[in-house]
Amino acid sequence: QVQLVESGGGLVQTGESLRLSCTASGRTLSELAMGWFRQAPGKGREIAAALSKDGANTYYKDSVKGRAIISRDTAKNTLYLQMNNVRPEDTALYYCAALTTVYGNSVYATSSRYAYWGQGTQVTVSS
Repeated sequence: QVQLVESGGGLVQTGESLRLSCTASGRTLSELAMGWFRQAPGKGREIAAALSKDGANTYYKDSVKGRAIISRDTAKNTLYLQMNNVRPEDTALYYCAALTTVYGNSVYATSSRYAYWGQGTQVTVSS
């Protein structure tokens, strides 16, 4: 079992930055492939960024590429999503997700592959 707890969301203005955190328990991040997903009102859940088990490979959705950085601190067993120059279209409920069944150091962008999910943290960007 893996438990995930997100934090760091809130209300920010267009152009500002924020950092989301996801603390894992039950497994170490070195055993997990991780992802940040988001779901805007009235829309489906989509990948924002993903990180491989070894931390070396990343994936970013085109709409956040160049503005987002996914990273981790293995000593704290915590995953991060740094979002810079945020836009109103970044407004969403952000979820951290993990999977244990991984092949090599792949990254996974499909939500159905992930077995464990946090409760989400709301990010609202005002214009």
